[in-house]
Amino acid sequence: MNKREAVLSLLDANQHTPYIPAAFFLHFPAEFHEGQAAVEKHIEFFRYTGMDLVKIQYERSFPAMADIQKPEDWGKVPRLDASYFEGQLKAVEGLVKALKDEAVVIVTLYSPFMCAGQIAGREVLDRHLQQDPDAVKKGMEIVTESLLSFVRACIKLGVDGFYASTQGGEAGRFDDASIFDIAIKPYDLTIMNEINDACPFNILHVCDYVQGYDDFTRFVDYPGDVVNSPLHLGEKKLSMVEAAEMFGRPYMGGLERLGIMAKGTTEQVRQAAEAVLSAAPEQFILGADCTVPSDTPWENLKTAIDTAHQWNR
Repeated sequence: MNKREAVLSLLDANQHTPYIPAAFFLHFPAEFHEGQAAVEKHIEFFRYTGMDLVKIQYERSFPAMADIQKPEDWGKVPRLDASYFEGQLKAVEGLVKALKDEAVVIVTLYSPFMCAGQIAGREVLDRHLQQDPDAVKKGMEIVTESLLSFVRACIKLGVDGFYASTQGGEAGRFDDASIFDIAIKPYDLTIMNEINDACPFNILHVCDYVQGYDDFTRFVDYPGDVVNSPLHLGEKKLSMVEAAEMFGRPYMGGLERLGIMAKGTTEQVRQAAEAVLSAAPEQFILGADCTVPSDTPWENLKTAIDTAHQWNR
């Protein structure tokens, strides 16, 4: 099997994956955020680390708006068509052409809630959702339509899927837990159902970059062929096997994005990777719980990936 075949084999419990795939992701400097420069940097990273899938970083923020002052103002959010994402789409086009024959190519996809936070700031969005979620939903609908223009253009270019990131269900984020079900989850699912129908390989990423979780049950019915999530639920730590069973699909992760991966020696990274691999579920991709810091040594990532490739169960 080549890398592409090995990763796709994880989706069939009856297939034997000849080695444990691995992949890590980080943001590149601004000069590599779009177009051919992004293509070349992603290829360099892919080749150097030996990772098993290509994840194209998303670097196009939604335009900030200073006049979102009250919940009703979310109706003013402009609709964006595919031309707004041109630089990102050029990177997608180049990487599909360069690497799809040998590896699965997926695109980072932030949720409508995460993109709405770019428009007015996360704190403003959270406050307005608590004040009047129905008014904010008008903006969420527009953001979702804009994201779909990007998603559909990526699908047309031939991507294998998306790394679909979600936030909004963290512990204590909203006093009223129903806000998530009213104004966040429906828009997540609009996007995720579309990519699930159109693409063969999607990763559901439950993102804890803002704060942590005490419950994953609201996400277990989200689409996605693989799940990538933190393992901490409040005071409890899940095993990778428990996470895979909870979500009912292969698990990706095991290593924390901070600490040893970011600052340790290659020997410390190797030992940490071996500890994770010894407790991994059968269908598994070694990775981090989220994007690693940009200054993480590439050699550390290569060491973890090499360790996975050489691991005997």
